[in-house]
Amino acid sequence: MAVAGPSGPVMGREDVDRALARLATEHEAIESSLLSLQDHSGRRLLEGAELTGVTKERWAATDAAITALWTHFEAYTDALATAREIRSRRRWPTQTELRQLTELLRGEGVSVTGEAVPDAARSLTGPARLTERYSLEQLLARMNTWYEQAMETVAAADSVWSALPARIDLLAAETQRVRSLAHAVGVRPGAHPSGDELEELIAELTELRAQSVSDPLAFWRARPAPGRPDTSRYEEAGRQLDGIRREVEAVMHVRDDAKHRLGRLRDVLSRADRTLTEARSARVEVLSKILASDVPAVSGPASVLHERLAMAEEFTRSAQWHRLSPLLDSLEQHADDELLRARESLTAVTAPLAVRAELRGRLDAYRAKVARLGMAEDPLLIERYDQARRLLWSAPCDLAAAERTVQRYQQAVAESGAQRPPQDRR
Repeated sequence: MAVAGPSGPVMGREDVDRALARLATEHEAIESSLLSLQDHSGRRLLEGAELTGVTKERWAATDAAITALWTHFEAYTDALATAREIRSRRRWPTQTELRQLTELLRGEGVSVTGEAVPDAARSLTGPARLTERYSLEQLLARMNTWYEQAMETVAAADSVWSALPARIDLLAAETQRVRSLAHAVGVRPGAHPSGDELEELIAELTELRAQSVSDPLAFWRARPAPGRPDTSRYEEAGRQLDGIRREVEAVMHVRDDAKHRLGRLRDVLSRADRTLTEARSARVEVLSKILASDVPAVSGPASVLHERLAMAEEFTRSAQWHRLSPLLDSLEQHADDELLRARESLTAVTAPLAVRAELRGRLDAYRAKVARLGMAEDPLLIERYDQARRLLWSAPCDLAAAERTVQRYQQAVAESGAQRPPQDRR
């Protein structure tokens, strides 16, 4: 909107004609702006919505400003029409007419009917409504102020309504989809933290949408200019949903992988049990065949792990995937540890048998060496060999004595080989 020029002395005919032409252009621009404001989608929505909070307060002031705008525009139109009528009376206006035109165009010649006078302040013969007088310049300045206020309010509300409710609806729909998946895998309120978070998120989105519709200006940030909708709560809700979705997908992965993991657990625990059974049998054999007092005891199967495995299978049957996940993680670690413990127990129990087997192998190797050297008939070597063999093939076997006897046999073989003439050793 343009601003009329300042008042001055009585205007001449040319000044009047130029002023009327300028005012006609300004009038057309003002009318176009007011009609644009009247048709603005934000104004129509504000006019028909049930508003609350900041928006309700600001719209009440803005609506009054729009009403005042039209009142002042009508006064502006009337003043311009009066000036045109006076100017159209004759080609060369009289001084009286020029003074009238000057008062209308530059002076405070425009009357505007204002608010009603309160009953307590009204006199018996006084007016029911206040009437103020302005110049066209003052009138235009007031109209500009109200227009900017009105456009800022309706544009901000329209911007928030365009930015938030539709996006919240999409996020709410995605939240419902995640909720369906969550319930399918047992992520429910009271049963899993993510189930509680999901219900809280749904309530937050419902409240956020209602507030963004009824109080859009509460979500408007005017600074920095030109301003923007505040979407921080919406964005935080989106981040929360992403976190819940990841948790639900992790639980779904547990469900899809549960059969394989449970099968592996059963296999590992079964191998651990078989290994422990083998170790117990081997211990009986060692105690009967080896003269030893330090054979370690062998524990029974890990009943606690079997009980927890049964619990995991029950969680699978009842679709409690969220409880199954941490249980499987713990079970897999303990089952692997149990199998390792069983193998170490078997190794420790069978160590004496391994020592006996090594001594037997060494004794046979040296006997073969004696035969190659042609000393198979040596009485000392025959005696030493028989002594070692009796000890190694007797039950229970005294490993310490047998090892000493094998070493004496080895030493005798070495000494006999060194004493034989070179030709005999060929």
